[in-house]
Amino acid sequence: MDPAQTAPRVLVVGCGGIGGVLLSRLLEAGQRVGAVARREEIAHVLRTRGPVLRDEKGERTVRGDLEVFVQPPREGAHDFILLATPPNGVEAAARDTAHLLAPDGAMVVFQNGLCEELVARVVGENKVIGAIVAWGASSPETGVYERTSSGGIVLGTLSGGPDPRLARLAEVLRAVCPITFTENLRGTRWSKLAINCAISTLGTVGGSRVGPLLRHRFIRRLAMEVFTEVFQVARAEGVKLEKVASTVDLEWLTLKESEQRARGSLSLVVRHAMLLAIGTRYRRLRSSMLAAIERGREPPVDFLNGEVVQRGKAHGLPSPVNERLLEAVHAMSRRELAPGVETLRRIHEQTRPRGP
Repeated sequence: MDPAQTAPRVLVVGCGGIGGVLLSRLLEAGQRVGAVARREEIAHVLRTRGPVLRDEKGERTVRGDLEVFVQPPREGAHDFILLATPPNGVEAAARDTAHLLAPDGAMVVFQNGLCEELVARVVGENKVIGAIVAWGASSPETGVYERTSSGGIVLGTLSGGPDPRLARLAEVLRAVCPITFTENLRGTRWSKLAINCAISTLGTVGGSRVGPLLRHRFIRRLAMEVFTEVFQVARAEGVKLEKVASTVDLEWLTLKESEQRARGSLSLVVRHAMLLAIGTRYRRLRSSMLAAIERGREPPVDFLNGEVVQRGKAHGLPSPVNERLLEAVHAMSRRELAPGVETLRRIHEQTRPRGP
């Protein structure tokens, strides 16, 4: 039998940074790929020229067996539908493509935030696989995709039990990056949520790439405070956070109660050093939310910091830093606030714990 006929059939929904890197690397590996681009401009470029990929191998135009749709086709049977839209479009993407899922297929959730739960409402929990991406990507031009940092993908299911589709999906995605598995998808997803609430949102409000911003001590302190608030809400939700990329222990980066007003300590110095190292690793990462605002699109901050604020209120837990960052991103999207280091400095000053 022809191997091409037995290979999993894959549909990528969303051709922004993450989706573009996925489809480019899969094409290079000889995988048959379909893509839903939503905008005719992107679809036309992908059909006629093919995607341009920039990564550690350099820049090249990728060619292969690629079908591109602006609207999902009316029929088809895909083993894996890779959802790579912004979080605020993931439910619609799942609804629009649910009819294209093979009987034993799965929707794979690449969005930041807690989007597996949203997709499960559409297709059922047993048809959802979570894919937590530990690398960054952007689309600086139409049909051009740049991978901005290294890392792998963690796969898991909401049930945490064995699922033969995980191994099959891993074989597909190893063409993109290293693949690992988790039995605690919620804990891993909340850890990634914490990183996005800090790194991505600070990058958005600061209007710059991560590396330069984390050189400021007060911004590193804001990041620790974001981590602390996310950790407290996750604990109230009954979630045990997992290490990110098996190296970063987010609980270690949180502030103990005695450190909330502390001016300095040896442990704080070490944590500041860790955040500087993170800034170095992701120095080229530029927030996709900032790009969304610049293009006049709705930033998905409600699915990041907004999720923490909302769930925190349900548990009676205040999240003042996340709340101020949430407000700032919305104000930026309304053109009422300019991004920059000074904007972050004001948030830092306004959220300082007051003395007794």
